[in-house]
Amino acid sequence: MVELDQFKTTLNTFKDPLQEVRDSLDLANKERRIAELEREMEAPDFWDSPERSQELMKELKSKKDDVETYSHLTAQFEDIETMIEMGYEENDPSLIPEIQEMMDEFEHTFEEIRMKTLLSGEYDQDNAIVTLHAGAGGTESCDWAGMLYRMYTRWAASKGFAVEVLDYLDGDEAGIKSVTFQVNGDNAYGYLKSEKGVHRLVRISPFNAAGKRQTSFASCDVMPDIEEDVDVEINDDDIRIDTYRSSGAGGQHINKTSSAIRITHMPTGIVVQCQNERSQHMNKDKAMQMLRAKLYLLKQQENAEKAAGIRGEVSEIGWGNQIRSYVMQPYTMVKDHRTNAETGNVDAVMDGEIDLFINAYLKWRTLSQNQDETQN
Repeated sequence: MVELDQFKTTLNTFKDPLQEVRDSLDLANKERRIAELEREMEAPDFWDSPERSQELMKELKSKKDDVETYSHLTAQFEDIETMIEMGYEENDPSLIPEIQEMMDEFEHTFEEIRMKTLLSGEYDQDNAIVTLHAGAGGTESCDWAGMLYRMYTRWAASKGFAVEVLDYLDGDEAGIKSVTFQVNGDNAYGYLKSEKGVHRLVRISPFNAAGKRQTSFASCDVMPDIEEDVDVEINDDDIRIDTYRSSGAGGQHINKTSSAIRITHMPTGIVVQCQNERSQHMNKDKAMQMLRAKLYLLKQQENAEKAAGIRGEVSEIGWGNQIRSYVMQPYTMVKDHRTNAETGNVDAVMDGEIDLFINAYLKWRTLSQNQDETQN
C-alpha cells in the first residue's frame, strides 16, 4: 500500500536524528551517574545533610527522566516498524489510522526531547523569574499585561511547573501594572528566556467607547533563579532599600503590613522587588538573592549589548522594539519577529500554547550561534 511506503520512508528519516539526540543527551554518562547516585543513596548517612540529599535526588530524577524518555522514544520507533510490517503482511487498510496516530505521537515526543538537547546554557536548567510591566496606555496596557500573565501561568501549568508570585501591583481599573513571579521546574529558564522583550497587542479595546482598534505594549524580563551563592560584592552605599505595603493577588500569604521590599542598585539602575514572603526580612533576603544573580550575570557578559539584555532593559516599551505581535483585529495572527514563527490561532496562544514560539527561538538561537562560531 502507498500509505505504508510513505510511513516507512518517513520513519527512516528519523534513524540518524535519533542517534544524534542520543549523543546530545550523553545517555551513557547519564546512566553511569544514575548508578553512582543510587549507590550513594544507599549509604546510611545519606540524609544527614538534607539540603545536599535533595539536590542529589533532584539530579537523579532529571537524569532518569532523560533516559526513560529516550527509551520510550525508541520503543515507539520499534512499535511503528512492527505495525508497518504487519500492514504489509496482512494487507489490512484498517491499520493505517492506527499507524498514523502512532506516528503523530512519535514525532511529538521526538520534537520535545530534541528541544531539550538545545537547552545547554549555563543556567538553562534553573527556575525562571519573570517580570511583566505594562507599557504606556493606561488601562488597556495593564489589561494586556494581565493577559500575558495568564498566558504564562497557563503554559507553566501545562508543563507541570509551579508558579510563585513574588511581587504584584494591580492596575488602577483593570489588569496589572507589574508582576514578578517565579516559575519552578526543570529547564524553566531555558524555555522562558525566549520571552524576554516587548510584546505588542492589536485589538478593538473593550475600554474604548468608540470601538476603535488600539495598540498596546507590555515588556517581559526573564532571569534565572541562581540558587547557589554567587561571588558578587555589593556596597551598601550603592543600593537603596525601600519598604512598601504588599498588595495584589497573594491572598492570605501576602502580609498587609509594610513588609514588601524594593532594592535599587544605583550604579546599574537594576531594580528588584519582593512582597511574597511572610516577613520583611525574608522579602529582603529574596530580593538580595535576585539582585546578586542579576549583577553576577551582568558581570559575565562580554559587551554592553549583552549586559543590557541581562538587566532586562528595553529602551522603550513601544513601537519598533517588539519581539512578538498579537493581532486580534482586523485578522487574527501571532507572529514572532525574530524567527518569523506565526499562527492564526490567537485564542490557543493566549491559553498558554506558546511552545511553537519557544521551539522556534531555540532553533534560531542555536543556528545563529553556530553561524557565529563558523565565521569566527
